[in-house]
Amino acid sequence: MAMLEYNELKPRKYIVFEGEPFEVLTSHVFRKQMRKPVNATKLRNLLTGKVVEHSFHQSEKISEAELDSRQVKYLYTNRGDHWFCEASDPSKRFQLDPGSVEGKIEWIKTNSIVDLLSFEGRMIGLNIPIKVELKVTEAAPAVKGNTVQGGSKEVKLETGRSINVPMFVNEGDIIRVNTETGDYVERVTN
Repeated sequence: MAMLEYNELKPRKYIVFEGEPFEVLTSHVFRKQMRKPVNATKLRNLLTGKVVEHSFHQSEKISEAELDSRQVKYLYTNRGDHWFCEASDPSKRFQLDPGSVEGKIEWIKTNSIVDLLSFEGRMIGLNIPIKVELKVTEAAPAVKGNTVQGGSKEVKLETGRSINVPMFVNEGDIIRVNTETGDYVERVTN
């Protein structure tokens, strides 16, 4: 198991903290007055989804989590249950806990291939691309002169998620979205 220095803890790294796997959400290395530097981090527990804040000191070493990854296909969501199957064998179906896919499932189209992460044999979550391309299914028409609010409008994507986009995006357009922030990046086609 690889050991990380306190300053190697960066966002999207996976560590073992207090015996459980965590994902580093944010990190900030700083020095308080005459003291030694610390790395103030925000960590998300991959088993429970709980977010905690912890400061790692210069003398601390943290073990990197060894996560197994395999490709699976997202099938559908029914009554809050998210169903997947093995990418190579559709007959091997399973469902994932809503807490382990929270914040990520809304960016995945049905029949998409994603990476399933597991820790010590337990399925703990998904690893999805940072940017995805999604089709706009509902968009209000742009009204000329309606740019007082900054020139944006809310549209609905094919996955059911709603986001704010510029006024020129129309229904049927395919747009690129940042899955980490939930922000519009660019229009791919119209």
